[in-house]
Amino acid sequence: MRRLSNWLAARSAIEIVEEDGVRVLQIGGSAIQSAMRLDAPDRIELDYVRAMMAFLLFCPKPRHVLMVGLGAGSMARFIHQRLPDTRVTVVEINPGVVTVARKYFHFPEEDERLSIVIGDGAEVVREQAASCDVLVVDGFVNGKVVDALCTQSFYAAAFAALRPPGVMVANFMSDDRKIERHCARIAKNFGRKPTLLLAEEGDNLIAFALRDAPPRISWAELKARARAANAQLGLPLESSFEALKQRNPHTHRFLAL
Repeated sequence: MRRLSNWLAARSAIEIVEEDGVRVLQIGGSAIQSAMRLDAPDRIELDYVRAMMAFLLFCPKPRHVLMVGLGAGSMARFIHQRLPDTRVTVVEINPGVVTVARKYFHFPEEDERLSIVIGDGAEVVREQAASCDVLVVDGFVNGKVVDALCTQSFYAAAFAALRPPGVMVANFMSDDRKIERHCARIAKNFGRKPTLLLAEEGDNLIAFALRDAPPRISWAELKARARAANAQLGLPLESSFEALKQRNPHTHRFLAL
């Protein structure tokens, strides 16, 4: 393992290391925040990020994606590069993370389709009523989800931030003992339980909360959207169908939302 940088920025230690051709970002502990394969920097490397991109199954043509938490920026960069009709806004509380993402992980400068907001994600979301089609919530401190990003009031603001029919995508650790409480709070504001997807390696549980969506969607429609995402983006989203069936009500024809 080769350490490229280890420094303190805005309350959190930021470390960048390389091993087996993969550059990794760690913030405030040993948990991996983001990763980039050096010989394929534009590819999504981590399984949980690929799982979060399954929002395309529910919102295949987002106009605006609002993200809380940058990490090394792999997801924001991927969307910016591959979805030319989509605008991306990223809220990051730590300016040092933005510096590291640009210096070590090929994160681009801002343009008319990419904006960075330095600030508290929970506060910024409260100011974004009816502003986005997809809200990505991926804020962690020392391997734990930020408390302010899983309160009842935050999920109320998340619901309000979405233009219907929009989707909130929230990343949790699968061993989080509070996961049932998080999902209950989401359900209270969104009027339905979130759709859950366990990422491939089993460490992350992704929750998709839909605003004003129909109560079910056919597997045929999901397969069509997955094929389109694979053709356009190289994302094999159909591989997530079995994991979706394991944790959500469904029939052979429909997935309940």
